[in-house]
Amino acid sequence: MSLSDSGKTSHDVPPGDDAFSAKDEGEGLLGYSVGLGLAILLTIVSFFVAQTSLVWAPSIPIALGVLAVAQMGVHLTFFLHLSSGPDGVNNSMALAFGVLIVVLLVGGSMWIMDHLNHNMMPMDQIMNMQR
Repeated sequence: MSLSDSGKTSHDVPPGDDAFSAKDEGEGLLGYSVGLGLAILLTIVSFFVAQTSLVWAPSIPIALGVLAVAQMGVHLTFFLHLSSGPDGVNNSMALAFGVLIVVLLVGGSMWIMDHLNHNMMPMDQIMNMQR
C-alpha cells in the first residue's frame, strides 16, 4: 500500500483527488483570482454595453448574449473546473444531462402554455354547461 502526502492509502483517495501540496494551493488561488477577474470584467462590460449609446441599439441583446455565454464559460472553467481531461468527462456529462433536463422542462412548459388556449373549450360553452 502506498501512502500519499495526506497520509491516506491509495484506496482511500477518490478518483481525481490527487495529493494536495502547497504548490497546488498557490496554483488554485491563482486560477480562482484569474477567474474572479474575468468574471468581474465581463460583468462590467455587460453593464457598459447595456448603458452606453456607443453600441448599435439592435445589437445590444446579441452582445449581452455573447457576454453571458463567455461568463458561463469562465465559471465552468475556473470555478467548476470542467475540462476535457479524463477526470472532467463525468462532470461534463452530468452538466450536459442537467442542461437537457432544464431545456426539456422549460420547453415543455412553454409548449403547454402556448397550446393551452387552443385546447380549452370556449367560455360561452363553459357557461352553458353550468346552467
